[in-house]
Amino acid sequence: MSDRRRTAPRRRSRTRRITPRAHWLLLCVLVVTLSAALLLQGYTHHTFGITSDDVTGPRGRAEAVPGRVTHGGPVIADAAGAPHTAGPKAGTIALTFDDGPDPVWTPRILDVLRRNHVQATFFVVGTEVVDHPELVRRIVADGHEIGIHTFTHPDLSRLAPWQRSLELRETQLAVAGAAGVTTALLRPPYSSESDALNDADWSVLEQAGAAGYVTVLSTQDAEDWQRPGTDRIVANATPHGRAGQILLMHDGGGDRSQTVAALNTLIPRLKARGFRFATVGAAVGMAGPVQPAGLGEHLQGMALVTVLQAGDWVVWLLGVLMFAAGAISVLRAVVMVFAARRHRRLRKGRRGRSWGPPVTERVTVIVPAYNESAGIEAAVRSLVASDHPVEIIVVDDGSTDGTADLVESLRLPGVRVIRQENAGKPAALNTGLAAASCDLVVMVDGDTVFEPDTVRTIVQPFADPRVGAVSGNAKVVNRGGLLGRWQHIEYVVGFNLDRRLFDLAECMPTVPGAVGAFRRRALLALGGVSDVTLAEDTDLTMALCRAGWRVVYEEHAVAWTEAPASLNALWRQRYRWCYGTLQAMWKHRGALIQRGAAGKLGRRGLVYLLLFQVLLPLLAPVVDVFAVYGLVFLDPLRITALWLAFLLLQLGMGLYAFRLDGERPGPLWSLPLQQFVYRQLMYLVVIQSVFTAVSGSRLRWQRMERYGSLRAPAGAEPSGDNRTAAPEQSEPYEAAQQPQPYEAVTHSGPYAAVPGPGPYASQPDPELYPSHPAPWPHEAHPQPWPYVTPPRPAPHGTTHEY
Repeated sequence: MSDRRRTAPRRRSRTRRITPRAHWLLLCVLVVTLSAALLLQGYTHHTFGITSDDVTGPRGRAEAVPGRVTHGGPVIADAAGAPHTAGPKAGTIALTFDDGPDPVWTPRILDVLRRNHVQATFFVVGTEVVDHPELVRRIVADGHEIGIHTFTHPDLSRLAPWQRSLELRETQLAVAGAAGVTTALLRPPYSSESDALNDADWSVLEQAGAAGYVTVLSTQDAEDWQRPGTDRIVANATPHGRAGQILLMHDGGGDRSQTVAALNTLIPRLKARGFRFATVGAAVGMAGPVQPAGLGEHLQGMALVTVLQAGDWVVWLLGVLMFAAGAISVLRAVVMVFAARRHRRLRKGRRGRSWGPPVTERVTVIVPAYNESAGIEAAVRSLVASDHPVEIIVVDDGSTDGTADLVESLRLPGVRVIRQENAGKPAALNTGLAAASCDLVVMVDGDTVFEPDTVRTIVQPFADPRVGAVSGNAKVVNRGGLLGRWQHIEYVVGFNLDRRLFDLAECMPTVPGAVGAFRRRALLALGGVSDVTLAEDTDLTMALCRAGWRVVYEEHAVAWTEAPASLNALWRQRYRWCYGTLQAMWKHRGALIQRGAAGKLGRRGLVYLLLFQVLLPLLAPVVDVFAVYGLVFLDPLRITALWLAFLLLQLGMGLYAFRLDGERPGPLWSLPLQQFVYRQLMYLVVIQSVFTAVSGSRLRWQRMERYGSLRAPAGAEPSGDNRTAAPEQSEPYEAAQQPQPYEAVTHSGPYAAVPGPGPYASQPDPELYPSHPAPWPHEAHPQPWPYVTPPRPAPHGTTHEY
């Protein structure tokens, strides 16, 4: 039979759909900035590093090194033109310190030099300058000389020319930013004396000379980098004769306690022998190798120091977030598996064998449909084949593809079609509620097929008078291809394990639209299905919980639903789900401070959703970013082992979930591939949803593509006893009272109990329902964030899609 509903014309909605785009630009800028910071931080901190000065291997050919350099002094100028060298004056010692500044040893060495009134030259490493700019300022303030020792301490002879220039320029900028000075002095890492230069080393000196640097080698090595003991360092550093020396020592790169102790002995001893100490520039007669930096260079240097320090902070933060995400993921896996095991035991135990006397009363099945011609026949035939007495109401919400005509042409007993102008899924469900003749209603999407026992199974928990809604077990029917397998895994592992946990904790936040059962009077007491969120199923379930009803999960009530078959369709579906869930969470945030069933929803369900469905997806990309960073700059084996450990954790959880659901584990082979495409798509969905919520944009329903993959079960025809036939005395649709979900509710709050006996009364009958608690009274719920008074949709003006 068919009913045609005529609704009064409504004013066309003036709501302007806003598609936020600025946040994607912001996200791209953030990604580019973060990538640049990580690349710079990884290069500067993990590509090279301070290591021993011991150079192994053959010296190499030295044919290109001029003889006057090989046999000349340790200070080499104009190497790219007409090179000339210089050495310290007789009786003069230039103390030089490499690899600093170090936060422990440099201050101690500076203290020793100050006590002995000695100036020295410090060849600093750029990364250490960035980490400790205050030490560079102290070096300059104490009258010492600054030279550069590259930025990351590489062997310059092994680098490309552009990398050499980068190493010198970055170090120069770091010094300018830290202390406001520039220097012409350079000491290449792993260098020693002039006669040890080879052709590769000379190419470095030529490039540096062309850039205006003066290379400072050494004439005597204290070999403190070997940490041979204080006495040995003193002996190595003591000159043989009166010739001037440029003495190589270290203030960074490791434990320099022996160097500090040796200086306390060496300086007084050499002074007693008549030696004087000077900087390199003073020892060879150079005029002002260190000069004040220009304003532009100083500002560039400060920017470099700031960026690199921020990079260090970002990497530290990423590490913290990675461990946080990892800990939350492990915690979720443990909690979900534990809850699933306990849920299964309780259902198999004595208390879980039955909810009470068998529920045999007739059930109304409501099928809201908008352009569902591809699958509506299979859906309706599967409902007709139910082994439980049902009446089936198909509400055609202004379809343009002949959905209503198709259902009517089937002429199936017990099925009636109600046509209405397009007004959206919540309005269609409310129409079905108003037309229903049964107290128990099952809501099913038009792209879903039921098993013959699904209706009977899903209504059995209503034997417990405390139960107001039951969630069924939705399964993906179109599992072909990677995308279908991935969604199948998500339904079994994610959704169903979550529902077992929510059932155990009595805080079920969502009864899915694909398969859910409700007490009709409980829904009418709430004012019907609200349309102020895009996740009407989540909003409705949370409202029931806050009204004092218990919502449970019946895993044996199986329904087969079509999942999106393209990434674009999947994006639209999950975007709507996620955004609608955020709306519902905001709308029902008051449950956090309530008591009873509402408090369980707030402090258990909402907190769980916030942690694991909002924050964890936002943090999860950090794991991927840090994994890529670790593979490039850290220990690839360790990072790979951690990634495999997470994958094994997910695989173990997946195997257990598939076992609980009676599914074959074959699709789990695609789980590793899921980490590279599907998971990233879900991250972007959450990010898009959060940005949309923050921007206050109003979304409309998105219609999902139907693929016609649904098939009615074998024998999906009415049985001989016509169990789905309409009752002899059913209330006609025209006489049914219409719910008004958009108008003001006359009782004290939108979820307050309506007058009447039983669990729906303000004072329930203790004899009839001795174990059912009275619904918790509370004030009217606020409108879902981010908008306070969302515009009411106009069925004649705006097309609502599913």
